[in-house]
Amino acid sequence: MRRFNRLATLSRAVSSGATSAATQHRHHQLAQPAALFSTFSSCQSQGFAQKIVNRLGPSFAGGVAGFSAAAPSLAQDAKPQAKEQPRSQKFSDVVLYQYEACPFCNKVKAFLDYYRIPYKVVEVNPISKKEIKWSDYKKVPILKVDGEQMVDSSDIMDKLFQRIHLDNASSQSDEEKKWRAWVDNHLVHVLSPNIYRTTSEALESFDYITTQGNFSFTEKLVAKYAGAAAMYFVSKKLKKRHNITDERASLYEAVEIWVDALNGRHYLGGSKPNLADLAAFGVLRPIRHLKSGRDMVEHTRIGDWYTRMESSVGSSRIKE
Repeated sequence: MRRFNRLATLSRAVSSGATSAATQHRHHQLAQPAALFSTFSSCQSQGFAQKIVNRLGPSFAGGVAGFSAAAPSLAQDAKPQAKEQPRSQKFSDVVLYQYEACPFCNKVKAFLDYYRIPYKVVEVNPISKKEIKWSDYKKVPILKVDGEQMVDSSDIMDKLFQRIHLDNASSQSDEEKKWRAWVDNHLVHVLSPNIYRTTSEALESFDYITTQGNFSFTEKLVAKYAGAAAMYFVSKKLKKRHNITDERASLYEAVEIWVDALNGRHYLGGSKPNLADLAAFGVLRPIRHLKSGRDMVEHTRIGDWYTRMESSVGSSRIKE
């Protein structure tokens, strides 16, 4: 009850600030968030999460449920090692529509970064989604490559991989396919219950929204506090759905399974990362400097592999 009261108090404070800001900005996109905060302030704990999710819409809940959390800016734990990096000159205009914290978006970014494909990022407002109004597909990630729209993180990685290796009959091993599926079907599902485990962790995970995207002050407050509140309760449902009794134990067990799969190798791919390495690293990278990620590194053997991956992947994002 104290956790709920804390979020309710935060929502009332933000509602007051939002009202003042809305008077100045008059954005038509804020009509729905304004109604959202009215609900946010008046809801009782019984049915609170469902009312918030209903206001946000199922597409937002689905997208944020996949949030791996929001790393503000990821500091490097070790200096990048000098090594030859794969490079690609096959793409000239690449734009990623994303949520900064979405694990599936981060899978795509890990691929683009590793293969040195320069790309721009458009941060999507998780409530209005005005940045992707042009698309019939209303989820993220959406990748535009030289005007072509690509969706679904695994499909995007497959298509780009095939283009890069067009002149080389390179194929994925059964092991690589198995662990890519494991990332999507298991690893991702233990993240949300950990990230939104407490109200403070839920708010920490949404801190990114205050610095990302071309959003108004009011939009940022709505997305942060309403999103954190909704996901705190939604994560409890996800915990039950996936039979998770201890959030941290489930996370530690999952990453230890991954380390065991490496079987002493630097990467699952051997001497260099393969698509499974990039997928696992991608979904873990946004949580690395959150409490859940710090606990993960402290209490498991994932640290060495993660540091190697961080060094190998780097970044190809075009800063604007």
